[in-house]
Amino acid sequence: MNFYATLLVALKALAANKLRSALTMLGIIIGVAAVIVMIAVGGGARAQVEAQIKSLGSNLMMIFSASSTFTGARAAVGTTFTLSEEDAYAIARELPEYVAAAAPVLRGSGQIVAGNSNWSTSFYGVTPEYFEVREWGLAEGRSFEAAELNGAAKVAILGKTVATNLFGEESPLDQTIRIRTVPLTVIGVLDAKGQSPGGTDLDDIVLMPITTARNRVLGSTAVAKSRAVGSIQLKLVDGVDGKAAEEKVRELLRQRHRLQPDQDDDFTLRNMTEILQTREESSRVMALLLAAVASVSLLVGGIGIMNIMLVSVTERTREIGLRRAVGARARDILSQFLIESITLSLIGGFVGVALGIGGAELIAELAGWPIRLAPTTILLAVGTASAIGIFFGWYPARKAALLSPIEALRHE
Repeated sequence: MNFYATLLVALKALAANKLRSALTMLGIIIGVAAVIVMIAVGGGARAQVEAQIKSLGSNLMMIFSASSTFTGARAAVGTTFTLSEEDAYAIARELPEYVAAAAPVLRGSGQIVAGNSNWSTSFYGVTPEYFEVREWGLAEGRSFEAAELNGAAKVAILGKTVATNLFGEESPLDQTIRIRTVPLTVIGVLDAKGQSPGGTDLDDIVLMPITTARNRVLGSTAVAKSRAVGSIQLKLVDGVDGKAAEEKVRELLRQRHRLQPDQDDDFTLRNMTEILQTREESSRVMALLLAAVASVSLLVGGIGIMNIMLVSVTERTREIGLRRAVGARARDILSQFLIESITLSLIGGFVGVALGIGGAELIAELAGWPIRLAPTTILLAVGTASAIGIFFGWYPARKAALLSPIEALRHE
């Protein structure tokens, strides 16, 4: 009997017991669907984390000034200016093997006015190194020039959100905005970054030279005189150990701030890449847990197929005897039952793939999670189902093939 005839016989045998065949495939269906959902959602989660890392800038470390305390209550970090521009320049100068670029940042907030429009947001006084540290390009216009930085020029670069809210579809280049009554000319618009890992709109931002922020917008205060900054952002050298870099930066800042060994740091270090990598690791652990659940389901499905095939062999013992009596060889019987078990697994696998894709799409729609599903994943799922059919169908098929034709014909 050739392959197609054997396949036809197998399909007829399965069709004769539709409900039993469907229940037998249930374990495979659930297992394959779980694998598809796991890989699709897990891949989407990893892609989202990668996008968040890219939006922040790779190898990003942030240093914040200390927090202030008032009547026993501690405020947020950066409320007391303990860092300065010189700290940033010293880090870049003295730790070149760990730090590729250092950007001092002075932050403020307020209402931005352009004509009849206004928008409340945060503005940042930065140096050109900021664009390198954050890996942030320009959608249009240009960056700050050295003369503008040194001369505290009245220029600004807008984030996408600010540009849209103030100017709509119109280009903001060469337009004038006012921050705290100070007029600034818009010279550029940043590339869109989207949301941060914390859900903050990264495009809701206005950048200006740090000298402009200090001397013109924030006013001439003690902060201005000390060249203090609220934070310093660092881009670490590719491949450098984040922990080692963190310790070196901490050691240098403690020396510069003349802190005694028993004194706490007067700044806070945050390695953003490590935080996001921790989230990625959590996603990976969740994916492994889902894989374990899916594996158990596939194992149960395989055992179910083996049990049903054993029952089928017992029920069709006389049929096996008749086939052997008219000339069928042992390998014909073996291939017939093996094809039946593989067919069961494959049909279950294809149904599982369809349900898995539908489930992943549903999760993406309801929970707002991205999904990523490669064609190789589907091939892997179907291949796994085939392997289960061969592995768990082998024993019943071999048992049927080894039956004695005479004993089989005598079976009641």
